[in-house]
Amino acid sequence: MTTNTFEGPGPDAQFAEILSAGDFRIQRCGDCNAHIFHPRPICPECGSGDLSWVAPSGDGTIYAKTIVHRRAEKGGDYNVVLVDLAEGVRMMSRVEGVEPADITTGMAVQASIGEGMNGEPAVVFTPTEAAK
Repeated sequence: MTTNTFEGPGPDAQFAEILSAGDFRIQRCGDCNAHIFHPRPICPECGSGDLSWVAPSGDGTIYAKTIVHRRAEKGGDYNVVLVDLAEGVRMMSRVEGVEPADITTGMAVQASIGEGMNGEPAVVFTPTEAAK
């Protein structure tokens, strides 16, 4: 049994720091090569602590969506989506540049760094040219 010791900021803090620097990264296991998201201290596939940060393609497909309805004075409606990245991980985000009702399951999207609901950097998606 391997005992992992971790120093420095945890994986969530590392992800936020990388995103704040304008870079989108996910983890990849050096032992089993699995891609990982949400950031974790050990690989959920094999238990290894040999994780590195890699740049994903950003290519994704909408797995599921919902529309959150709000009054116009509170910002209006917005979407929440689950996106399957080409690397095999799923993440929650939103799609920009399209009306919430026009987002469809299976829609091709591309990741970029935008602004989160609280003003912090966040991974957001836009429809690819093929989906428009």
